[in-house]
Amino acid sequence: MTFTLATWNINSVRLREGLVCKLLTEEAPDVLCLQECKSPVDKIPLEGFQALGYHHMVARGQKGYNGVAILSKLPLEDMGEMDFASLGHARHVAARLPNGVVIHNCYVPAGGDVPDRAVNDKFGQKLDYLTEMRDWFHGDRPERSILVGDLNIAPREDDVWNHKQLLKIVSHTPIEVDHLGQVQESGAWVDVTRADIPEGQLYSWWSYRAADWDAADKGRRLDHVWATQDIAGAGHSSRVLRAARGWQQPSDHAPVFATFDL
Repeated sequence: MTFTLATWNINSVRLREGLVCKLLTEEAPDVLCLQECKSPVDKIPLEGFQALGYHHMVARGQKGYNGVAILSKLPLEDMGEMDFASLGHARHVAARLPNGVVIHNCYVPAGGDVPDRAVNDKFGQKLDYLTEMRDWFHGDRPERSILVGDLNIAPREDDVWNHKQLLKIVSHTPIEVDHLGQVQESGAWVDVTRADIPEGQLYSWWSYRAADWDAADKGRRLDHVWATQDIAGAGHSSRVLRAARGWQQPSDHAPVFATFDL
């Protein structure tokens, strides 16, 4: 079974329903994982997605904030969710495909603006969230699993536009990179995107604050596709759909794709 998966922080699925439909029409991934849906599950605009062949959804939502959804052409079995750090946020949901592969869709807290938990509770929450993710995957070692989502950390030097300038900026600080690395190690996760594209600058997010995001190109790779070691070798054709950042009224994130032969 070959399937293509995409992950995208959509920044409001209702506001950007048309962009989701555009992606599903033009790119037609078998599975699309969305983050920051900002919608209760019963308000997600399913009719348009179903009309395009995406008859299956597993989601967790809340009004105005967070929210994760997995849309699929393939049947999905709901595998539940985890409330890491007990934040009460809709930030994780899991589903199983017919071939037994489990997909974890995650939206890690952004962490606020100051990288110091002593003065910024949101940064502390982010670190605690990652710590509990690490412990959960360590205690229940995943197999035949894929983890995707907006992890809100750009771990490598070439995952940001300027490594030195961003070392003290939330999303690229050493403590965040270390915490994300521990999550990756705990589940023996392989960064599929970088396994496919090992060299060079690679971004999936560009700030709304830039007057011309494309020309400035001050991006960060915050969106990830991981797979457990037992199936990571089946992943290929990774790419970032940079063009989506330039669509009308876009999300500040671009979709990230990978294809798996399983």
